[in-house]
This record gives sequence, C-alpha cells and structure tokens, in this order.
Amino acid sequence: MSQWKLRVRITGVLLVCLALGIAAQARADVKLPKLFQSNMVLAHGMRVPVWGTADPGEAVTVSVAGQTLNAVADAKGEWRVHLAPMKPGGPVEMSVTGKNTLKLTNVLIGEVWVCSGQSNMAWPTSRAVNGAAEVAAADYPQIRLFQAPRRVAEEPQKDLAWGAWQVCGPKTVGKFSAVGYFFGRELHRELNVPVGLIQSDWGGTACEAWTDLPSIERDPAFKDILDRWAWRLKSYPDALKRYEEAMEKWRKAAEEAKVEGKQAPRKPRRPAGALSASRPAGLYNAMIAPLIPYGIRGVIWYQGEANASRAAQYRKLLPAMIAGWRANWEQGDFPFLIVQLANFMRTSPQPRRSAWAELRDAQLLTARNTPNCALAVAIDVGEAGDIHPKNKQDVGKRLALAALGTVYGKDIVTSGPVCTGAEVEGPKVRLKFKHTGGGLIAKGGDALVGFAVAGEDRKFVWADAKIEGDTVLVWSDKVAKPVAVRYAWADNPICNLYNAEGLPASPFRTDDWEH
Repeated sequence: MSQWKLRVRITGVLLVCLALGIAAQARADVKLPKLFQSNMVLAHGMRVPVWGTADPGEAVTVSVAGQTLNAVADAKGEWRVHLAPMKPGGPVEMSVTGKNTLKLTNVLIGEVWVCSGQSNMAWPTSRAVNGAAEVAAADYPQIRLFQAPRRVAEEPQKDLAWGAWQVCGPKTVGKFSAVGYFFGRELHRELNVPVGLIQSDWGGTACEAWTDLPSIERDPAFKDILDRWAWRLKSYPDALKRYEEAMEKWRKAAEEAKVEGKQAPRKPRRPAGALSASRPAGLYNAMIAPLIPYGIRGVIWYQGEANASRAAQYRKLLPAMIAGWRANWEQGDFPFLIVQLANFMRTSPQPRRSAWAELRDAQLLTARNTPNCALAVAIDVGEAGDIHPKNKQDVGKRLALAALGTVYGKDIVTSGPVCTGAEVEGPKVRLKFKHTGGGLIAKGGDALVGFAVAGEDRKFVWADAKIEGDTVLVWSDKVAKPVAVRYAWADNPICNLYNAEGLPASPFRTDDWEH
C-alpha cells in the first residue's frame, strides 16, 4: 500500500471516529426545548412543567428558585419534572444537569400568555397608531417576548425550529405583535408582575390550520375541510405545471414591460402544496404543539377574517379548536380571550346580509357558550379601506380588561354591553343587556343608531331605538309585529351603543335565521 493511500485511510478512520465521538456526545447532552432559554418567564401560581431529552436512563436534575427536582429519561430519551407553584418575581437562574449542565439566566416568574391568530395579531407594534413613539417608549424589562417561527408540519412537532426570549425594549418590540404587546403592557401595569408573551401567528390563515387534526376528524361538520384539502393535494401536480407555464409567460411580459417603462403584470401565485399554511392542523402541528405543555395563564386570539365566508361552520370550529388546545395542554379550561372582528369595508345604506356580521356572531356565541372565554369588541376601531386597523392599543386594552376582571378578579367593567334577551311588547321589542357598567349611553349624545327590526317576513328595516335604564326599546313604523332585532349587523356598521365606561356594545341578533 502506498504512503498516500495509507494516509488517506488513516485520515478516514480518524474522521469516522471523530464523527462518532461527536454523535455520541450529542446524544449524551441533556437538551431543553427552544422555549426554555435565558430571559424566559415561568408561570407563577401553578405546577410548571419542565421537560427535555437526554440519553435513555440518564439522570437529570432541575434546579430553580430554591427547588431541586430529579428525573430519569425514559426509553425514548424524554424526561419531565413539575415545579411546585412559585410566587411572582425574579430574576433567578435555572440549571439543568445530566451528563452536561445547562444554565439559564435572567429568568422571571410571572404571567404567561400565548398570542395567536392571523394578520391582525401578527401586525407589529411599529406599524400601530403612533408606532414610532410606542416603540421608543417600550422600556419594560419585566415583559419578555418570544416569537414562534412560522412553519407548517404534517405531524405534531415536539419543538420549534428556533426562537429566543427577548427583553422588551425599543430594540425588540417593534416587530412583535402590537395587540400582544399592548395587552401585556396593561397586565404588567395593573398587576405589577412580570409578563411573558408567546407570539404564534400567521397572516391570512384559517382556523382549521390552527386546530389539531383529531378535533377536525371527529366532527362530521368539518368533513368538507378535509375533502377540500384532499382535492387540493390531488390537483397540486397539475396546478404546479400550470403555474410554471404561467411564470414563464410572466417573466417575458415583465421583461417587456421593463424595457417599455411600463408596470409589470401581476405575478402568478404559486399553488399550495403539502406544506401550505392552509393545511388543516398544519400550523397547530408546527407552531402550537411545540409550545405544549409550557405553563401558561391563557390565550388571546385574533382570527376570523379567513373564515368569514364559512361563519356557520366557525360556530363549531372555533370551540373545537379551543377544546383541542385545552385537552392537549392538560392545564384545564385556561382562559381564552377572543377579539371580535373590527368594522371593515363600505357602510351599507340598508340592512342586508353580512358575512362579517355572521362571523362576529359566531365569535360572540363561542365566548358566551364556551367555559372561561371572553370577548373583546372592536367594532369601532376599524378602517373602511384597510383590513388591518392601526388602533391596536384599544384592542389590547380591551383584552386586558377582560383578563383583569374574569381571570384576575379585579372589580372592573370588563366589556361593553352584551344583549342577553328580548321581549316583544306590542309593536316594540325590549332588549336586555349585561355589562352595562355605569349605564347605557348613545355615544356622542345623539339618538341610537344601528338597530334593525323585522317581522315574520324576515325583511329588516332600520329601526328607532331609545335607552330605558339597562334596556333598549326598538321599533319601526314599518313593522307592526316585530319578531327579530339586529344591531350593528353589517361589514362596517354605523352604531353607537356604549356603556358609560366607553366600551362599545357587541353586534348581535335575536333571531337564528340562516341569513
């Protein structure tokens, strides 16, 4: 054998040994999920899970805030301990020791909330009303921010692709969820405890993408969701071929437009494949499952625009999603706070069908009928020409009011008026409300607007309305025998029923008609 061949063989053997040594060391290292990092917030007042991986049979010790717990990795190399309830405070250090030691620093103990949904939850603080000033003033070292990477998966994942906890400040809050930040800021100010916010959202996504697959599969009402997805996967190869052909034509047209100084035509949209954000359970698998079972207080949810055309289905889908999250998290019926869709698009000169009103109604019904849920009404913060209202401050504050009153027991008015019933009194209908606070008012001091009434013909007309105590009396000279009332039932309604605390009434209807 030549010296050259001998050197090559020896080098190869050394490289193999080195690789095996690195692999063995990697297998031996105790590891934590991406959520467990320096600067994180651990939930107070509850048993907090801490988990990770190690070699099968490896002994692991977790030490934090005066507690030391031991575990042994199972046959899959997985281990878990549960910290005893802790008081708010910090910073503290956490150490996790197996064959190696991990040290996490600047750890706080406080409130932890997940912030999820589509683009209005994803909307960054820097682009909210007075965004630059808000970012510059965001010096809150006891608020910590974590953003889950936007990913899709076919199966539930055990960990996120990446992520890091950041201390809230002008350099970190600008890209973070505006609704999440303003919500967390209110909690921090009112409770005076650390707050951890986990942002997991994706613009333009539907509720079924955030729902675990078993919850979708077990209900026949969601069969069309699975059928539609199966059809998309089956037709994907042909759709991709048409897309590539369209792209070739577009490139030529775009080049010609550039030469002629004209605007390029619209670029073709790539069809959705197996890892599309539209995949049922795809976002749950990649962006929610890896968070479980991290100790959390609750969830704030701003989504629905992508499901507006299927509002009737959303009545069952959103509660199913919530139930699935709660069952998998195994932390009971934790609070789930829902932002009702804001006003959007043009105002209507007459009462008519509204997909957005129907979706808001589905959100209202979910908050009313699902345990430990609440609604933040946003019917007055929207912009006719923009699906993304910039006023995220009021949205965050109203979510915080709901949390402070229903979760933390503060003696405050947590919501605007919500209709609880209706009684027909001859040619008029009397509406009853809860959350009236200091009393019902017509904002601006003018007459009440936004009410419509219908008789047995189910044709709605605008109605007169006046406040009588904690009730509203509604009537129209065009409807002698009213049977149904709707309020703010439009994409972008003109409405002005509030309570004295300045919180708007939720849109509602007293009928259960299909449209």
